[in-house]
Amino acid sequence: GIAANIYCCGAGTAADTQMTTDLISSQLELHRLATGRTPRVVSALTMLKQMLFKYQGHVSAALVLGGVDPTGPSLYTVYPHGSTDRLPYVTMGSGSLAAMAVFESGYKDDMEEEEAMQLVASAIKGGIFNDLGSGSNVDICVIKKTGTRYIRPFETPIEPRFHKPGGYVFPLGTTAVGQTKTLEHTFKVVVEGGDAMETS
Repeated sequence: GIAANIYCCGAGTAADTQMTTDLISSQLELHRLATGRTPRVVSALTMLKQMLFKYQGHVSAALVLGGVDPTGPSLYTVYPHGSTDRLPYVTMGSGSLAAMAVFESGYKDDMEEEEAMQLVASAIKGGIFNDLGSGSNVDICVIKKTGTRYIRPFETPIEPRFHKPGGYVFPLGTTAVGQTKTLEHTFKVVVEGGDAMETS
């Protein structure tokens, strides 16, 4: 988490996402100590987008930023070049298209917490099953005014959706060998010219 009331998840280069969020978390904590106030989500957003814009996309961190502050709940995406969106549901990373399809078909305003958690889990599984780079576990973070609940893992392990009854058994000789041929090669190494190697 970036702060007690602000969490972030990232796609891209793991080292870049980790160091970027650690840096902003440190700056936000100093800001909290200096002002004596709960950090605002938009403050974290501004710090993140300014830092990423400064590096012009060379820091490979695509982030989902969410939190609850005195202004209420908010959810943002932060792209590696520093551009941002604020939406009721967001996705980032290689599995984001599959996850977004689930959100667009299942989201509605004023969902109950359990219903929202199941929708998020379904969206993450959409990414997992339809994208090779999206891992295999579902983690969920629920941020409320009363506190934060980080559920890791929410669902695991993710099993493949289809198993052939009895599995796959191929009898010996199923794939015929057309012909075999052994080739012999002779190598000759020739060293020409060059300076003698110094040994002292």
